[in-house]
Amino acid sequence: MRTPSATTLFKMAPLKSLLPLAVALPAVRAWGSLGHTTVAYIAQNFVCEKTAKFAQQLLNDTSSAYLANVATWADSYRSQPGGGFSGVYHYIDALDNPPQSCNIDYERDCPEEGCIISAIANYSSRAFEKNITVEEQQKALKWVVHFVGDVHQPLHVENIAVGGNLINVTFNGAKTNLHSIWDTAIPQKSVGNFSQANALAWANNLTAEIKTGAYKKESRTWLKHIDADEPIDTSMLWARDANAFVCSTVLPNGTDAVFGKELSGAYYETAIPVVTQQIAKAGLRLAAWLDAIVEDAEKKGHGYKHGHKGGKGKGEKDKREVKLEPWMEEARQARREFGGDCGCEVGAEGHLH
Repeated sequence: MRTPSATTLFKMAPLKSLLPLAVALPAVRAWGSLGHTTVAYIAQNFVCEKTAKFAQQLLNDTSSAYLANVATWADSYRSQPGGGFSGVYHYIDALDNPPQSCNIDYERDCPEEGCIISAIANYSSRAFEKNITVEEQQKALKWVVHFVGDVHQPLHVENIAVGGNLINVTFNGAKTNLHSIWDTAIPQKSVGNFSQANALAWANNLTAEIKTGAYKKESRTWLKHIDADEPIDTSMLWARDANAFVCSTVLPNGTDAVFGKELSGAYYETAIPVVTQQIAKAGLRLAAWLDAIVEDAEKKGHGYKHGHKGGKGKGEKDKREVKLEPWMEEARQARREFGGDCGCEVGAEGHLH
């Protein structure tokens, strides 16, 4: 059973009364444009030549930013006519109990409409599907680039208070929410506001840390158990890794400890090493995953059986029936009422998840 302090957020005010506040908040993307573009640049630094040629050809972009140029497309697409269905694919709501316990259960936490885990599995195969248009293949690759970044953001793999969107905080004196500062404010405080040049510089710095610096030793463990034939298991490993930080770093003392607080001081100092490491992990893992699925597709003749949108696809498993507790049903309904994009307009920095 979720602790009282975690559920009080939903009792402070009706959800509908909180939505105008959400719309008024600074618009942000998952990891922000800075984070997603940096992840893509890191991936470009590590993919093999065959993968780079495949992506450049499919995307019709031979520039030095061929993945970086599409890294934030998924956030813009979901606000376009016909793109709303994809909003639910940007996250998986772990119905766990932070900070007492953090965990993700695919059968329990990925609902009928799909989630980021099923979407990674589906679109990783659709990028090579022979019986769909080139445009649909392009979309699939762009979604994979984006979703592998998203799954490394701890609050994209956590249900509590709609992924932290309902936890009001301040950062550098500005009113915002916990999800927003993890997406954008924390990385931008460290690196600077988004620009292609800032993202490239951060990516090159993190690439050096992976190859020869602080991450050289531990980064060897980041690529364990990557298997193109098991996209659910692979992406669940990444999701569980990120979800663990909800208990250790995002909400180590529960929601009451951060609600309404200024978080640009000691909290930021604790969070920024995790944010930086997760960006580095996402970039390296994205490169390894793209290499794996390109190699697998080549071996199998570039054609997988694909599912519908992001719901089911290659590697999808038969999900066992899981009976949710009443608070889990309520939390899932709160997410559905909140919506995949909260009704915000896409601006320079996108919108809430």
